[in-house]
Amino acid sequence: MVSPAIALAFIPLLLTLIIRYRHFFLLFYRAVLVRIWKDISTGLSREERVYEYVLTHATPGDPESILVAFDTWCSKVEYISNIGPKKGKILDRLVVERSPLTVLELGTHCGYSTVLMARSLPLGGRIYSVEMDKTNAAISEKIIRLAGLDDDTVELIVSPSDEVIPRLRSDYGLERLDLVFMDHWKKSYLTDLQMLEGSGLLGKGSIILADNVLFPGAPKFLRYIRKCGLYEWKIHRATLEYSQGIRDGMAELMYLGIK
Repeated sequence: MVSPAIALAFIPLLLTLIIRYRHFFLLFYRAVLVRIWKDISTGLSREERVYEYVLTHATPGDPESILVAFDTWCSKVEYISNIGPKKGKILDRLVVERSPLTVLELGTHCGYSTVLMARSLPLGGRIYSVEMDKTNAAISEKIIRLAGLDDDTVELIVSPSDEVIPRLRSDYGLERLDLVFMDHWKKSYLTDLQMLEGSGLLGKGSIILADNVLFPGAPKFLRYIRKCGLYEWKIHRATLEYSQGIRDGMAELMYLGIK
């Protein structure tokens, strides 16, 4: 049996750990424990709950109000992972500055980043948004249409990314991707990037923006872009969306072409 003196000696260490990792404990509470409790008590999924909130708090046909409702829910009601307003400014800036006509989004989830990009697209621009989860895709479809975006602006593709990428040219008639936004499974970042390279859809100057490369992290993806010599790249350092104290970052790549 541990003596009281030994137990007391561990209290300072325990307090130090709690203080140091308090942001991670809070994230676990908000993202996991609250989600489980709400799933059971409401009978709805987290994605269904955020949709109900957006539906009752946003103005139909107004993309900005959709994003504001999302941000309010994610910061004050429940946590859900999307790019968020701070990192969203980086993505929005790229869309405004680059005026991409063809955008590929890997990981629609609830449609937050889809709406964010679509509101700033140039005339004739189109987003091909890929989501493998059918339930999430159905919710994102509702949110995208609630924002007033039609099929000519956003095409939602419900399928795993590794099945869609090889068919982008043959099934969707794409010749070039101007912008690629990655926010799906982090373990798929590298394989999907290499498939895009092999597809011939990346042209000189094509931009790839990958979220959450530092947390949860995509180390193999980062090692590859550092060594392959195919990209001019940089990391936009930030904090995790709707959190404080958890460091994260986005990788911005510009394709230089095959050497």
